[in-house]
Amino acid sequence: MTQSRCDVLSCAEHERLAFELLEVRTRGQYLTRLRPLTREERAEWDRREQKALASLVDHELEHGCSS
Repeated sequence: MTQSRCDVLSCAEHERLAFELLEVRTRGQYLTRLRPLTREERAEWDRREQKALASLVDHELEHGCSS
């Protein structure tokens, strides 16, 4: 069974979005290990994480892919 070009592209996009979410989470974890975050830094980290997660979920809903 062959995949259509659209399926391959959407899976590549899914991987990119999943990596973006992982990167945001990892960066925040490293920062919290170095020092306590200010309220503003924590809010920014939360906002970036929520945005990355929302992008990934939107992609999954739109394209029906999960890997």
